[in-house]
Amino acid sequence: MSPDGLGDGYRLQEQIGFILRKAHQRHVAIFASHISDLTPPQFAALAKLHDVGETSQNQLGNMIAMDAATVKGVIDRLAARGLVRLSKHELDKRRLQVNLTDEGRRAIEQLVPLAKAISDQTLEPLSPKDAETLVALLSRIS
Repeated sequence: MSPDGLGDGYRLQEQIGFILRKAHQRHVAIFASHISDLTPPQFAALAKLHDVGETSQNQLGNMIAMDAATVKGVIDRLAARGLVRLSKHELDKRRLQVNLTDEGRRAIEQLVPLAKAISDQTLEPLSPKDAETLVALLSRIS
């Protein structure tokens, strides 16, 4: 039996899920210290809408890796703040379309430089080459 009592060869602090969770917690703390009025999922929704323009709520969820229930909550909160607007699809009235409002567009354009600084700060312990490698490797497994 190993000192941690979990059996030979298994150390929690060496497991990918644990390491990713700690890295994510670090990133979220840095994010919150720079952007306190939006959550990372809300920011992701605004940023993707800025990139692609109007899209369906479901498509937006797929593009930002959120399930339908989660993206609905995110969009509802953004709409309540006047950052996005919802409309019915022209042909399929069951489909909700989401788009940035002018206020949402201004907000995301102001926040993008902060988001870049947040990413830089998250990766700060790494050399530029290591940071590039980490992002490339994580992209391959996501």
